Amino acid sequence: MRVLGVDPGLTRCGVGVVEGVAGRPLTMIGVGVVRTPADAELGHRLVAIERGIEEWLDEHRPEFVAVERVFSQHNVRTVMGTAQASAVAMLCAARRGIPVALHTPSEVKAAVTGSGRADKAQVGAMVTRLLRLAAPPKPADAADALALAICHIWRAPAQNRLQQAAAQHASALKGRTR
Repeated sequence: MRVLGVDPGLTRCGVGVVEGVAGRPLTMIGVGVVRTPADAELGHRLVAIERGIEEWLDEHRPEFVAVERVFSQHNVRTVMGTAQASAVAMLCAARRGIPVALHTPSEVKAAVTGSGRADKAQVGAMVTRLLRLAAPPKPADAADALALAICHIWRAPAQNRLQQAAAQHASALKGRTR
């Protein structure tokens, strides 16, 4: 399974591609950051993020895109920018028919470090260890994107089984009502 992880942001949008399956060693295919100037007009920034993500999709051909789920913060402006960048990533994937999964920051931290309250340094250290890298990816947005991809690879099989079970249950209930 090849997953593009996206840590959305208007100034720095982390992107990272990881390949592998749960229970086996994972491989980093690529990591980086799509940057936009803070003083640029919002529309231009969103177009730049779109172009950057499209380049990553073209180059790496992921089977899935994992995006950090936007959560409420005290700074509404930051939340809005994150949500806008997140929507661009989801749009790019949907346009190509690539399934998108959203993972909360605490889900990602728990999957990668074992604690949903891990700090950025702990996430970076575990990403480095899990992908057998020489050093943590910089900036932290890049490491977070890889963590998102790892989280999805590890959680997708269980999520798929849950979705199949729910669909079978719904189908069985529907059959009884006829």
